[in-house]
Amino acid sequence: MYGLENYEKYPTALEDHFGGSQRATVLSAAAGAATSIATGNGNAGLSGWYLSMYLHKEAHGRLGFFGFDLQDQCGATNVLSYQSDEGLPVELRGPNYPNYAMNVGHQGGYAAIASAAHAGRGDAYAVNPLIKVCFADSLLPFDFTSPRKEFGRGALREFMPAGERSLIIPAK
Repeated sequence: MYGLENYEKYPTALEDHFGGSQRATVLSAAAGAATSIATGNGNAGLSGWYLSMYLHKEAHGRLGFFGFDLQDQCGATNVLSYQSDEGLPVELRGPNYPNYAMNVGHQGGYAAIASAAHAGRGDAYAVNPLIKVCFADSLLPFDFTSPRKEFGRGALREFMPAGERSLIIPAK
């Protein structure tokens, strides 16, 4: 609601976000990611996304143009569905998701919802169970609980590999 009020308060922002679809996505991504990080649940985040879409359509009369708002009106029924053609865990949804006309804005919004749920729980964002098992070892030199810190260590040349790469470590 706050976002909708600001679009009415600042019409240049309303016009800058072209076509309604961008406006709806900006507001829904914020609502979905906030819900997802607060609950630690991607499905709750998707419900926040779709509730925001419904409120936006109620306030403005439409979401986008040329019928590209189908996915934003029918998606709430698929949030908790795990049928192969209608629903998936949010981490497995992608551009070819059925009944969706995925555009660039929507893909980023869904990625934010999925990653926010993992950030809210404090776990690493990975779908593949092999990755989760491989990097669950706390003795590995790369700490996957804080990858940004580890990338920074690499940029500062503080990170040293271990295992089979120890033969190619540069001499000091």
